[in-house]
Amino acid sequence: MDKSEIFIIMKEIIAEILPEVYPGQITPEDSLRELGANSVDRMDIIIELMERLGVKIPLVEFGQLKNIQGIVDLVYSKKVS
Repeated sequence: MDKSEIFIIMKEIIAEILPEVYPGQITPEDSLRELGANSVDRMDIIIELMERLGVKIPLVEFGQLKNIQGIVDLVYSKKVS
């Protein structure tokens, strides 16, 4: 699995949790907050992503990430290691 596949899954999850966001408008540079996700939404998105990909990452590791690309990079690094 590569980063583009993780990004596609992430867009699907965002669209499920934030139905007002069209997946085609999501870019790697966007932050979840910019897309309208509150703190609970952000946690739900990250937990769902980890469940779908079968990885476990402490949520605190996501705290300093600035955008979706940061999330994808972190999940990818844990998935391949």
